[in-house]
Amino acid sequence: MSRRWGGPLVVPALSALMVLLLAAGWLMSARLVDGVPALAVATGRTAASFLAISLVAALHPRGWRDVRTAFGRPSGYLLLAFLGFFAYYSGTLLGIGRIGASRVGLIVSLLPCVTFIIGLVAFGERSSVRKVCGTLLAVAAACGYAVADGSGHDAAAGTGALLTGVLLALGGTFTYALYGYVYRQRMADVSPLAALPAITGAGAVMLGLATVLFVPLGGVTAANWGGVALLGAGLTAPVFLISHELILRKGPLYTSAVALIVPFLIRLGEWSLGWAGAPGPVVLVLIVACAAGVWLTVGGSRPANPAPAGSMPSEGAPSDATTTDSATTGSAVDVEPTTDTDQPSGIRQGQGTS
Repeated sequence: MSRRWGGPLVVPALSALMVLLLAAGWLMSARLVDGVPALAVATGRTAASFLAISLVAALHPRGWRDVRTAFGRPSGYLLLAFLGFFAYYSGTLLGIGRIGASRVGLIVSLLPCVTFIIGLVAFGERSSVRKVCGTLLAVAAACGYAVADGSGHDAAAGTGALLTGVLLALGGTFTYALYGYVYRQRMADVSPLAALPAITGAGAVMLGLATVLFVPLGGVTAANWGGVALLGAGLTAPVFLISHELILRKGPLYTSAVALIVPFLIRLGEWSLGWAGAPGPVVLVLIVACAAGVWLTVGGSRPANPAPAGSMPSEGAPSDATTTDSATTGSAVDVEPTTDTDQPSGIRQGQGTS
């Protein structure tokens, strides 16, 4: 099975681009939710992402053939749409209305820890002292950051609303952590460009139904929808493609740990745009501590042993799915043996059964 395209700088470059796009997307979302209900923003950005990714897939010579492969696994893409879009967006955005953005952001920042626990318990992830210490340091810094810099942004909540909001946000974070492992299990032999039209399309339908049923849309203007479309097509769609590529290259733990930097970039972005005051020295120390924790968590990986010669093609996919036309599709249809110790031992690389 051939390796994925690119040299040793591809993963760092993709990681840096992903966190910058994520931070820009959250900053733009913060402005959009002032005039558009949060669930409607989630629906619009997912639908716009679906259209943008589908258009890019259609421009590749074999794009639609690979897309049809993904659509041929309904149990896979429907489960992924529910976990990564409907449940995650519903849990976190509904949680914001009950406990405020600061507390929800704190809970979502625990994603690497939740990912690590799920992988260790359910998928046979390999652990190390370095990974454990790095994750704990990063999460502790995120907790300290929310306490030190989160005042003035929280919604008032009673005990019942607080408990409900925490459970909603934690449930959304759990489903998104699980999404990474399920994606690699169900769609590892299909490129992100081919898999995401099915996943984002189903996610947009699920979110759209919830929005139509439960969210009033009378005050949303055409300009609001235009901003949502720009968010989805210009920022969210590239993030989807990059993050899914990183999941296949380095695993869900790496991808979620790198994304832990995003809340801190958002804070610096708010300061630079004049939306908030400058972060104090304590906040800056916590930003550095979080970055150090992420480095410990994702660093020091050792290459996995190459797959034995003569291994069988993955199940549930055409036997030539990774052998032809790779140059015309950016070689994204090729699946490499994972180069990180995050690879679950119980999941065969390239497994694509639905």
